[in-house]
Amino acid sequence: MSSFKIAVSDKALDLLKKKLDLTCLPDELDDAGWHYGVPLADIRRLLARWKDGYDWRKYETILNEELPQFTRDIEVEGHGVLNIHYIYKKSEVPNAIPLLFVHGWPGSFLEVRKILPLLTANEPGSPSFHVVALGLPGYGFSEGTKKKGFDLTKYAEGGDWGHPVRYIDLCWRITLIEAAMKITRTMASTYGGKHVKAWHSNSPFMSTPPEGADPSKYTERDLKRLEVSKWFWEKGSGFFKEQATQPQTIGYSLADSPVGLLAWIYEKLFTLTDGYPWEDDEVLTWISIYWFSRSGPAATVRTYYEVEQTGGLEAGPKPTIPTGYSFFPKEVGLGPISWYADKNLVFTAEHERGGHFAAHATPKELVSDLRKMFGKGGPAYGVVPGKDGYA
Repeated sequence: MSSFKIAVSDKALDLLKKKLDLTCLPDELDDAGWHYGVPLADIRRLLARWKDGYDWRKYETILNEELPQFTRDIEVEGHGVLNIHYIYKKSEVPNAIPLLFVHGWPGSFLEVRKILPLLTANEPGSPSFHVVALGLPGYGFSEGTKKKGFDLTKYAEGGDWGHPVRYIDLCWRITLIEAAMKITRTMASTYGGKHVKAWHSNSPFMSTPPEGADPSKYTERDLKRLEVSKWFWEKGSGFFKEQATQPQTIGYSLADSPVGLLAWIYEKLFTLTDGYPWEDDEVLTWISIYWFSRSGPAATVRTYYEVEQTGGLEAGPKPTIPTGYSFFPKEVGLGPISWYADKNLVFTAEHERGGHFAAHATPKELVSDLRKMFGKGGPAYGVVPGKDGYA
Protein backbone atom coordinates (compact mmCIF):
# COMPACT_ATOMS: atom_id res chain seq x y z
CA MET A 1 0.00 0.00 0.00
CA SER A 2 1.60 3.25 -1.16
CA SER A 3 0.31 6.80 -0.98
CA PHE A 4 -0.47 8.41 -4.33
CA LYS A 5 -0.84 11.90 -5.78
CA ILE A 6 -2.05 12.75 -9.27
CA ALA A 7 0.81 14.34 -11.21
CA VAL A 8 0.19 14.68 -14.93
CA SER A 9 3.40 15.56 -16.77
CA ASP A 10 3.94 18.86 -18.55
CA LYS A 11 4.62 16.82 -21.68
CA ALA A 12 1.14 15.29 -21.52
CA LEU A 13 -0.45 18.70 -21.00
CA ASP A 14 1.47 20.15 -23.95
CA LEU A 15 0.36 17.29 -26.20
CA LEU A 16 -3.26 17.81 -25.20
CA LYS A 17 -3.01 21.52 -26.03
CA LYS A 18 -1.58 20.74 -29.46
CA LYS A 19 -4.30 18.24 -30.22
CA LEU A 20 -7.01 20.67 -29.13
CA ASP A 21 -5.50 23.36 -31.37
CA LEU A 22 -5.66 20.99 -34.35
CA THR A 23 -9.27 19.91 -33.82
CA CYS A 24 -11.46 19.67 -36.91
CA LEU A 25 -15.14 19.77 -36.03
CA PRO A 26 -17.89 18.29 -38.23
CA ASP A 27 -20.73 20.28 -39.68
CA GLU A 28 -24.27 19.99 -38.35
CA LEU A 29 -27.76 19.96 -39.82
CA ASP A 30 -30.08 22.86 -39.13
CA ASP A 31 -32.13 22.47 -35.96
CA ALA A 32 -30.51 19.11 -35.21
CA GLY A 33 -30.64 19.55 -31.45
CA TRP A 34 -29.88 16.28 -29.65
CA HIS A 35 -31.66 14.14 -32.24
CA TYR A 36 -28.40 13.27 -34.02
CA GLY A 37 -26.13 13.25 -30.98
CA VAL A 38 -24.22 15.91 -29.09
CA PRO A 39 -24.98 19.41 -30.46
CA LEU A 40 -22.11 21.18 -32.19
CA ALA A 41 -22.62 24.28 -30.03
CA ASP A 42 -21.95 22.30 -26.85
CA ILE A 43 -18.71 20.85 -28.19
CA ARG A 44 -17.53 24.22 -29.51
CA ARG A 45 -18.11 25.80 -26.10
CA LEU A 46 -16.36 23.01 -24.22
CA LEU A 47 -13.48 22.94 -26.71
CA ALA A 48 -12.93 26.69 -26.34
CA ARG A 49 -12.87 26.37 -22.57
CA TRP A 50 -10.55 23.36 -22.66
CA LYS A 51 -8.10 25.18 -24.94
CA ASP A 52 -7.95 28.60 -23.36
CA GLY A 53 -9.57 28.68 -19.92
CA TYR A 54 -9.57 25.33 -18.19
CA ASP A 55 -6.77 24.89 -15.64
CA TRP A 56 -5.96 21.21 -15.10
CA ARG A 57 -3.33 21.99 -12.47
CA LYS A 58 -5.97 23.72 -10.35
CA TYR A 59 -8.21 20.66 -10.31
CA GLU A 60 -5.31 18.27 -9.94
CA THR A 61 -4.42 20.09 -6.72
CA ILE A 62 -8.03 20.05 -5.51
CA LEU A 63 -8.35 16.31 -6.09
CA ASN A 64 -5.09 15.59 -4.32
CA GLU A 65 -6.20 17.68 -1.33
CA GLU A 66 -9.70 16.19 -1.15
CA LEU A 67 -9.07 12.52 -1.79
CA PRO A 68 -6.73 10.26 0.23
CA GLN A 69 -5.28 8.17 -2.58
CA PHE A 70 -3.25 4.98 -2.59
CA THR A 71 -2.00 2.27 -4.90
CA ARG A 72 -1.46 -1.42 -4.29
CA ASP A 73 -0.02 -4.24 -6.37
CA ILE A 74 -2.56 -7.03 -6.84
CA GLU A 75 -1.80 -10.27 -8.64
CA VAL A 76 -4.51 -11.44 -11.02
CA GLU A 77 -4.40 -15.02 -12.22
CA GLY A 78 -3.27 -15.14 -15.83
CA HIS A 79 -2.61 -11.39 -15.98
CA GLY A 80 0.30 -10.85 -13.64
CA VAL A 81 0.58 -8.05 -11.11
CA LEU A 82 -1.50 -4.91 -11.65
CA ASN A 83 -0.94 -1.68 -9.75
CA ILE A 84 -4.39 -0.53 -8.60
CA HIS A 85 -5.33 3.03 -7.63
CA TYR A 86 -7.96 3.63 -4.98
CA ILE A 87 -9.38 6.10 -2.49
CA TYR A 88 -9.42 5.08 1.17
CA LYS A 89 -10.98 7.24 3.87
CA LYS A 90 -11.64 6.03 7.38
CA SER A 91 -14.38 7.37 9.58
CA GLU A 92 -13.58 8.66 13.06
CA VAL A 93 -16.10 6.11 14.32
CA PRO A 94 -14.17 2.93 15.24
CA ASN A 95 -17.18 0.72 14.51
CA ALA A 96 -17.89 2.30 11.13
CA ILE A 97 -19.18 -0.05 8.45
CA PRO A 98 -16.54 -1.04 5.85
CA LEU A 99 -17.83 -0.18 2.38
CA LEU A 100 -16.45 -0.77 -1.10
CA PHE A 101 -17.48 1.63 -3.87
CA VAL A 102 -17.08 0.49 -7.48
CA HIS A 103 -17.59 2.80 -10.45
CA GLY A 104 -18.28 1.88 -14.06
CA TRP A 105 -18.06 3.40 -17.53
CA PRO A 106 -18.06 6.32 -18.22
CA GLY A 107 -17.24 7.02 -14.61
CA SER A 108 -14.15 6.84 -12.44
CA PHE A 109 -13.04 7.24 -8.85
CA LEU A 110 -14.26 10.86 -9.14
CA GLU A 111 -17.80 9.67 -8.52
CA VAL A 112 -17.06 9.09 -4.84
CA ARG A 113 -16.13 12.73 -4.17
CA LYS A 114 -19.50 14.05 -3.03
CA ILE A 115 -20.59 11.05 -1.00
CA LEU A 116 -17.23 10.46 0.69
CA PRO A 117 -17.59 13.18 3.36
CA LEU A 118 -21.24 12.24 3.95
CA LEU A 119 -20.57 8.53 4.38
CA THR A 120 -17.58 8.97 6.68
CA ALA A 121 -19.22 11.68 8.82
CA ASN A 122 -19.96 11.08 12.49
CA GLU A 123 -23.56 12.27 12.65
CA PRO A 124 -25.78 11.51 15.66
CA GLY A 125 -28.37 8.88 14.82
CA SER A 126 -26.78 7.84 11.52
CA PRO A 127 -24.33 5.05 10.73
CA SER A 128 -20.85 5.95 9.55
CA PHE A 129 -18.73 4.12 6.99
CA HIS A 130 -15.09 3.42 6.21
CA VAL A 131 -14.91 3.84 2.43
CA VAL A 132 -12.67 2.35 -0.24
CA ALA A 133 -13.34 3.54 -3.81
CA LEU A 134 -11.51 1.39 -6.33
CA GLY A 135 -10.33 2.43 -9.74
CA LEU A 136 -11.13 -0.49 -12.02
CA PRO A 137 -8.13 -1.93 -13.92
CA GLY A 138 -7.51 0.21 -16.99
CA TYR A 139 -9.46 3.18 -15.63
CA GLY A 140 -7.97 6.38 -14.27
CA PHE A 141 -4.66 5.69 -12.60
CA SER A 142 -5.10 1.93 -12.21
CA GLU A 143 -2.92 -0.23 -14.41
CA GLY A 144 -4.72 -2.24 -17.08
CA THR A 145 -4.08 -5.71 -18.41
CA LYS A 146 -2.19 -6.41 -21.63
CA LYS A 147 -3.83 -9.78 -22.19
CA LYS A 148 -7.19 -10.93 -23.50
CA GLY A 149 -9.77 -12.49 -21.25
CA PHE A 150 -9.91 -10.06 -18.34
CA ASP A 151 -13.50 -11.10 -17.82
CA LEU A 152 -15.87 -10.63 -14.92
CA THR A 153 -14.35 -13.44 -12.91
CA LYS A 154 -11.04 -11.56 -13.01
CA TYR A 155 -12.66 -8.37 -11.79
CA ALA A 156 -14.52 -10.21 -9.07
CA GLU A 157 -12.13 -12.91 -7.87
CA GLY A 158 -10.59 -12.59 -4.46
CA GLY A 159 -7.13 -12.32 -5.97
CA ASP A 160 -8.06 -9.10 -7.76
CA TRP A 161 -9.56 -7.23 -4.85
CA GLY A 162 -8.24 -9.50 -2.13
CA HIS A 163 -6.17 -6.84 -0.41
CA PRO A 164 -8.84 -4.12 -0.24
CA VAL A 165 -11.61 -6.63 0.44
CA ARG A 166 -9.72 -8.21 3.32
CA TYR A 167 -9.69 -4.97 5.25
CA ILE A 168 -13.23 -4.04 4.33
CA ASP A 169 -15.76 -6.79 4.83
CA LEU A 170 -18.61 -5.21 2.92
CA CYS A 171 -18.99 -4.85 -0.83
CA TRP A 172 -21.28 -2.04 -1.92
CA ARG A 173 -21.92 -1.37 -5.57
CA ILE A 174 -23.00 2.10 -6.58
CA THR A 175 -22.98 4.44 -9.53
CA LEU A 176 -21.92 2.15 -12.26
CA ILE A 177 -23.11 1.47 -15.70
CA GLU A 178 -24.07 -2.01 -16.82
CA ALA A 179 -20.56 -3.45 -16.91
CA ALA A 180 -19.71 -2.56 -13.34
CA MET A 181 -23.15 -3.58 -12.09
CA LYS A 182 -22.31 -6.99 -13.47
CA ILE A 183 -18.88 -6.89 -11.86
CA THR A 184 -20.25 -6.21 -8.39
CA ARG A 185 -23.12 -8.64 -8.85
CA THR A 186 -20.49 -11.26 -9.65
CA MET A 187 -18.51 -10.25 -6.57
CA ALA A 188 -21.66 -10.46 -4.43
CA SER A 189 -22.70 -13.86 -5.77
CA THR A 190 -19.20 -15.36 -5.63
CA TYR A 191 -17.99 -13.98 -2.31
CA GLY A 192 -21.30 -13.41 -0.53
CA GLY A 193 -21.08 -14.47 3.09
CA LYS A 194 -17.28 -14.34 2.99
CA HIS A 195 -15.68 -10.98 2.17
CA VAL A 196 -18.96 -9.58 0.91
CA LYS A 197 -21.72 -9.19 3.51
CA ALA A 198 -24.31 -7.10 1.63
CA TRP A 199 -24.80 -5.40 -1.72
CA HIS A 200 -26.48 -2.17 -2.75
CA SER A 201 -27.08 -0.97 -6.30
CA ASN A 202 -28.59 2.14 -7.83
CA SER A 203 -28.50 0.54 -11.28
CA PRO A 204 -30.16 -2.88 -10.95
CA PHE A 205 -30.23 -3.74 -14.64
CA MET A 206 -33.08 -5.99 -15.77
CA SER A 207 -34.27 -6.02 -19.38
CA THR A 208 -36.77 -8.89 -19.45
CA PRO A 209 -39.74 -9.60 -17.18
CA PRO A 210 -39.70 -12.68 -14.97
CA GLU A 211 -42.14 -15.49 -15.57
CA GLY A 212 -45.60 -14.58 -14.34
CA ALA A 213 -45.14 -10.80 -14.50
CA ASP A 214 -48.52 -9.03 -14.53
CA PRO A 215 -48.50 -5.73 -16.49
CA SER A 216 -51.89 -4.80 -15.07
CA LYS A 217 -50.24 -4.28 -11.69
CA TYR A 218 -47.50 -1.95 -12.89
CA THR A 219 -47.48 1.42 -11.16
CA GLU A 220 -47.02 4.78 -12.87
CA ARG A 221 -43.37 4.76 -11.83
CA ASP A 222 -42.97 1.25 -13.22
CA LEU A 223 -44.31 2.36 -16.58
CA LYS A 224 -42.03 5.40 -16.64
CA ARG A 225 -38.99 3.19 -15.99
CA LEU A 226 -40.00 0.96 -18.88
CA GLU A 227 -40.39 4.02 -21.10
CA VAL A 228 -36.90 5.26 -20.21
CA SER A 229 -35.44 1.80 -20.89
CA LYS A 230 -37.25 1.59 -24.22
CA TRP A 231 -35.73 4.93 -25.25
CA PHE A 232 -32.29 3.72 -24.20
CA TRP A 233 -32.35 0.54 -26.26
CA GLU A 234 -33.79 2.30 -29.29
CA LYS A 235 -31.85 5.59 -29.21
CA GLY A 236 -29.20 5.60 -26.50
CA SER A 237 -27.43 2.25 -26.66
CA GLY A 238 -25.26 2.66 -29.75
CA PHE A 239 -22.16 3.07 -27.58
CA PHE A 240 -22.94 -0.19 -25.80
CA LYS A 241 -23.18 -2.21 -28.99
CA GLU A 242 -19.94 -0.76 -30.37
CA GLN A 243 -17.98 -1.26 -27.16
CA ALA A 244 -19.36 -4.76 -26.64
CA THR A 245 -18.48 -5.97 -30.14
CA GLN A 246 -15.62 -3.90 -31.65
CA PRO A 247 -13.98 -1.92 -28.83
CA GLN A 248 -10.64 -1.61 -30.60
CA THR A 249 -12.26 0.19 -33.54
CA ILE A 250 -13.73 3.02 -31.47
CA GLY A 251 -10.58 2.94 -29.34
CA TYR A 252 -8.48 4.60 -32.05
CA SER A 253 -10.72 7.66 -32.04
CA LEU A 254 -10.88 7.87 -28.25
CA ALA A 255 -7.12 7.52 -27.86
CA ASP A 256 -6.19 10.02 -30.58
CA SER A 257 -8.82 12.75 -30.32
CA PRO A 258 -9.57 14.52 -27.03
CA VAL A 259 -12.66 16.08 -28.60
CA GLY A 260 -13.78 12.69 -29.87
CA LEU A 261 -13.43 11.38 -26.32
CA LEU A 262 -15.26 14.42 -24.99
CA ALA A 263 -18.23 13.94 -27.31
CA TRP A 264 -18.39 10.18 -26.69
CA ILE A 265 -18.64 10.59 -22.92
CA TYR A 266 -20.42 13.96 -22.70
CA GLU A 267 -23.40 12.44 -24.51
CA LYS A 268 -23.85 10.04 -21.59
CA LEU A 269 -23.25 12.67 -18.92
CA PHE A 270 -26.06 14.73 -20.43
CA THR A 271 -28.60 12.11 -21.49
CA LEU A 272 -28.33 9.79 -18.48
CA THR A 273 -28.87 12.47 -15.84
CA ASP A 274 -32.10 14.11 -14.81
CA GLY A 275 -31.42 17.70 -15.80
CA TYR A 276 -28.27 17.87 -13.68
CA PRO A 277 -26.62 21.31 -14.24
CA TRP A 278 -23.19 20.25 -15.43
CA GLU A 279 -20.59 23.02 -15.27
CA ASP A 280 -18.05 23.11 -18.08
CA ASP A 281 -15.03 22.66 -15.81
CA GLU A 282 -16.81 19.78 -14.10
CA VAL A 283 -17.24 18.02 -17.43
CA LEU A 284 -13.67 18.73 -18.50
CA THR A 285 -12.22 17.35 -15.27
CA TRP A 286 -14.28 14.21 -15.76
CA ILE A 287 -13.00 13.82 -19.33
CA SER A 288 -9.43 14.71 -18.38
CA ILE A 289 -9.25 11.75 -16.00
CA TYR A 290 -9.92 9.56 -19.03
CA TRP A 291 -7.51 11.42 -21.29
CA PHE A 292 -4.65 11.32 -18.79
CA SER A 293 -5.42 7.78 -17.65
CA ARG A 294 -2.58 5.36 -17.14
CA SER A 295 -3.72 2.93 -19.85
CA GLY A 296 -5.37 5.46 -22.14
CA PRO A 297 -9.10 5.90 -22.76
CA ALA A 298 -9.36 2.99 -25.21
CA ALA A 299 -8.68 0.49 -22.43
CA THR A 300 -11.90 1.33 -20.62
CA VAL A 301 -14.31 0.39 -23.40
CA ARG A 302 -13.07 -3.19 -23.50
CA THR A 303 -14.96 -3.87 -20.28
CA TYR A 304 -18.17 -4.17 -22.28
CA TYR A 305 -16.63 -6.72 -24.61
CA GLU A 306 -15.50 -8.85 -21.67
CA VAL A 307 -18.98 -8.64 -20.11
CA GLU A 308 -20.50 -10.08 -23.28
CA GLN A 309 -17.95 -12.89 -23.34
CA THR A 310 -19.19 -14.04 -19.94
CA GLY A 311 -22.88 -14.19 -20.78
CA GLY A 312 -24.03 -10.60 -20.78
CA LEU A 313 -25.46 -8.34 -18.14
CA GLU A 314 -27.99 -10.67 -16.57
CA ALA A 315 -26.13 -13.98 -16.64
CA GLY A 316 -24.96 -15.82 -13.59
CA PRO A 317 -26.42 -16.73 -10.22
CA LYS A 318 -28.22 -14.20 -8.06
CA PRO A 319 -26.44 -13.04 -4.91
CA THR A 320 -27.71 -14.69 -1.74
CA ILE A 321 -26.70 -11.88 0.61
CA PRO A 322 -28.89 -8.95 1.77
CA THR A 323 -29.46 -6.72 -1.25
CA GLY A 324 -30.75 -3.19 -1.64
CA TYR A 325 -31.79 -1.25 -4.75
CA SER A 326 -32.33 2.47 -5.24
CA PHE A 327 -34.41 3.50 -8.25
CA PHE A 328 -33.83 6.86 -9.93
CA PRO A 329 -36.27 7.85 -12.69
CA LYS A 330 -33.72 8.60 -15.42
CA GLU A 331 -31.64 5.47 -14.91
CA VAL A 332 -31.78 3.08 -17.86
CA GLY A 333 -32.24 -0.66 -18.12
CA LEU A 334 -34.60 -0.90 -15.15
CA GLY A 335 -37.92 -2.67 -14.81
CA PRO A 336 -40.98 -2.55 -12.55
CA ILE A 337 -40.36 -3.11 -8.85
CA SER A 338 -42.21 -6.42 -9.01
CA TRP A 339 -39.56 -7.83 -11.37
CA TYR A 340 -37.01 -7.72 -8.57
CA ALA A 341 -38.98 -9.71 -5.98
CA ASP A 342 -36.53 -11.98 -4.18
CA LYS A 343 -36.06 -13.21 -0.64
CA ASN A 344 -32.66 -11.50 -0.48
CA LEU A 345 -33.99 -8.09 -1.55
CA VAL A 346 -34.32 -6.37 1.81
CA PHE A 347 -34.40 -2.70 0.78
CA THR A 348 -35.83 -0.62 -2.07
CA ALA A 349 -36.23 3.12 -2.50
CA GLU A 350 -37.86 5.07 -5.34
CA HIS A 351 -36.83 8.66 -5.97
CA GLU A 352 -38.54 11.58 -7.66
CA ARG A 353 -35.42 12.79 -9.45
CA GLY A 354 -32.02 11.53 -10.50
CA GLY A 355 -30.44 9.28 -13.07
CA HIS A 356 -27.43 7.16 -13.79
CA PHE A 357 -24.74 9.10 -11.93
CA ALA A 358 -26.56 9.10 -8.62
CA ALA A 359 -23.51 9.50 -6.38
CA HIS A 360 -22.49 12.59 -8.30
CA ALA A 361 -25.83 14.19 -9.14
CA THR A 362 -27.96 13.17 -6.13
CA PRO A 363 -25.48 12.35 -3.36
CA LYS A 364 -27.71 13.18 -0.39
CA GLU A 365 -30.51 10.93 -1.62
CA LEU A 366 -28.16 8.03 -2.22
CA VAL A 367 -26.42 8.36 1.14
CA SER A 368 -29.81 8.57 2.85
CA ASP A 369 -30.72 5.21 1.31
CA LEU A 370 -27.51 3.64 2.58
CA ARG A 371 -28.10 4.98 6.07
CA LYS A 372 -31.63 3.58 6.08
CA MET A 373 -30.51 0.19 4.81
CA PHE A 374 -27.58 -0.23 7.21
CA GLY A 375 -28.67 1.93 10.14
CA LYS A 376 -30.44 0.91 13.33
CA GLY A 377 -33.82 -0.55 12.47
CA GLY A 378 -32.75 -1.07 8.86
CA PRO A 379 -32.90 -4.48 7.15
CA ALA A 380 -29.11 -4.79 6.91
CA TYR A 381 -28.25 -3.39 10.33
CA GLY A 382 -25.35 -5.27 11.91
CA VAL A 383 -24.58 -7.30 8.79
CA VAL A 384 -20.85 -6.83 9.40
CA PRO A 385 -20.05 -8.36 12.80
CA GLY A 386 -18.76 -5.77 15.25
CA LYS A 387 -19.20 -2.94 12.75
CA ASP A 388 -22.65 -1.41 13.12
CA GLY A 389 -21.61 2.12 12.16
CA TYR A 390 -22.25 3.81 15.50
CA ALA A 391 -19.91 5.31 18.07
